[in-house]
Amino acid sequence: MTALAAVVRGPVISGWSAVSPYGIGRHAFVEGARSGHSTAVDLDPGTWTGPDEQACLVPDFNIRDVLGRKGTRSMDRVTGLAVTAVGRLLKDSPGPETDGTRVALVLGTNTGSAQSMMDLARDTFTQDKPYHVDPSHFPNTVMNCASGQCAIWYGLRGPNATVAAGRSSGLEALNYARRMLVSERADTVLCGAVEEYSAARSWLEHHTRDEDEAGTTLGEGCAVLRLEPAASVPEDTGLAEVLLVEAGVVGAEGVAASLEQCVRRALRRADVDLAQVWAVSPSSPAGRVGAEERQALTAVFGEAETAWVPQSALIGDTSAATAAFQIVSVLTAAENAPDARGRVAVITSVDRDGAIGCALLRLR
Repeated sequence: MTALAAVVRGPVISGWSAVSPYGIGRHAFVEGARSGHSTAVDLDPGTWTGPDEQACLVPDFNIRDVLGRKGTRSMDRVTGLAVTAVGRLLKDSPGPETDGTRVALVLGTNTGSAQSMMDLARDTFTQDKPYHVDPSHFPNTVMNCASGQCAIWYGLRGPNATVAAGRSSGLEALNYARRMLVSERADTVLCGAVEEYSAARSWLEHHTRDEDEAGTTLGEGCAVLRLEPAASVPEDTGLAEVLLVEAGVVGAEGVAASLEQCVRRALRRADVDLAQVWAVSPSSPAGRVGAEERQALTAVFGEAETAWVPQSALIGDTSAATAAFQIVSVLTAAENAPDARGRVAVITSVDRDGAIGCALLRLR
């Protein structure tokens, strides 16, 4: 028995779906990722009033067209993306869910919807006294609005949580979901992360980027995984086992050294050697931070025969949803790679605000 096989089995990813610039659903993402085509499109200045000329948008995404008119009058874009992705997971990849009592949801985000927050704040200054804001828009300004709406729409009555950790949100959500299963707070956890494109986000990014991040193309979307306890999923089924999620912050030694330590610590804790690693998926932010992430991974895996699975170059900077899309990109790449079975994928994340992390998945 190898050292990897001797590791205590972690939760298993048994299904996934996505709403991405490739389209709606898992099939659209798989076909788009395999095509290798960029999804960037020119923006209509009459619709998108931010400074960007291009973005990677979910094509033809209209909330009422996708979800219907009932219950969507005041739904914002980030909530619509999340509700759509969760719905497609439940439809296209059926699981053991029954009445939803033991089904939990963990959703990663950055701030929720920056557009909704700014719109409501602006209304408090511009509407007639006594500040007649539309009360139906207020729930959209709360960070956990999207996760709450997903639970309401689909009757998910287990624990419901929102995790905000910038680009690392998807990994933090995965770790939260893993801990929820280990502590037996739920039988199934749907976890993922969501990000919208909006004029508000575009302006925020425009004013907060460093010079080395110029030229970044923003993207949007939502990727959602189904996690189940290992005992509930036969060994010959499922997509990947979550061995470990390691998180940290950048220390005085800088991004490269801090991430290298994080990855080596994760490999050591999971008792995984380099020969067992099949693929590495970096978050690849623009500028210096992305270069230092690559430097750290080269230091760890440079001489190993390891595949590299890119993600952001094709669907843009999806911010909070980045790590979730990295995971489904790895699962997509593993489908047509017989040598991936039983080996480990390493997903890393770095954020310009100092958050770092990595996840180890044993592919099935």
